Amino acid sequence: MSSQRPLVIQTEHLDATCADWLDERCRVVRCAPEDDAFAAHLADADALVIRTYTTIDSGLLDAAPRLRVVGRAGVGLDHVDLEACASRGVTVVHTPDANTVAVVEYVWALILDALRPRPLLDEAIELGAWKTLRSRSIAGRQLSDMTLGLLGFGRVGRRMARIARAFDVRVLYNDLLDVETEARFGAEPVSLERLLAESDVLSLHIDGRPSNRHFIDAHRLSMCRPGVLIVNASRGFVLDPRALADFLEASPESAAILDVHDPEPFDAAYPLLGIDNVRLLPHLGAATATAHRNMSWVVRDVWAVLQGETPRFEATASGAI
Repeated sequence: MSSQRPLVIQTEHLDATCADWLDERCRVVRCAPEDDAFAAHLADADALVIRTYTTIDSGLLDAAPRLRVVGRAGVGLDHVDLEACASRGVTVVHTPDANTVAVVEYVWALILDALRPRPLLDEAIELGAWKTLRSRSIAGRQLSDMTLGLLGFGRVGRRMARIARAFDVRVLYNDLLDVETEARFGAEPVSLERLLAESDVLSLHIDGRPSNRHFIDAHRLSMCRPGVLIVNASRGFVLDPRALADFLEASPESAAILDVHDPEPFDAAYPLLGIDNVRLLPHLGAATATAHRNMSWVVRDVWAVLQGETPRFEATASGAI
């Protein structure tokens, strides 16, 4: 009977193919937490499928006595209280490698955009203007002359290093874990102090553990080399925005490109607004149809848990399985 099928609340958009797959197996209600009907549905829900802007905390879990599984269509679990879920017997599943390629493509696009100015032509121009445009567009540096520093060397960091090798870029990284030599793609493990001091481009790829809040603060920014380009497509809160604003205003030769922010969306009081040497983007790192589909297939693991089977990617307070 259809009424006996498990009830799943989908709080945010999923790829249509994946959503249809879930519809065939479950009763699916598409309802955001701010909707008036959410509380009533939550009381009967067997599963929640979320993305970026739904927070799973003790209060929500207390209102969901039947809940068995939370599926996060994405990588980070900063907004999911894993310990609270575990204490209530709620399994959390996610898609840890779903958007790695998309994020790496995006970060390299941001870096190349910053390093290689290229004016677009939309009309015929005379020779003098042509020459002027060419002379003004000479890049001060090219990748093969630079050092890329990777703060964090997980899936995204390692793929960044793999691509950097094709550009003949010197790569340094800092990570909590030891990485086998063959998985480094030529990158050199160094101390945090050395990473900051030697990186021409500092790309942030650290995770959302609470100890990483404002990891890049005023003190660590002061250790960066002059002219550094800082790129953050990991989590907004790993950077102290006030400290970064002060650093960039005092170091006009340096720059930052930020795809993630804390909070999202930010308001008019965001310290980085109006600073010439920072570019702010609306969290687009995983914005490809392929990545969205990969993330949306979290529904397979949601269904596995509902069927009493072992999911492929389970997350616990001590790490992913």
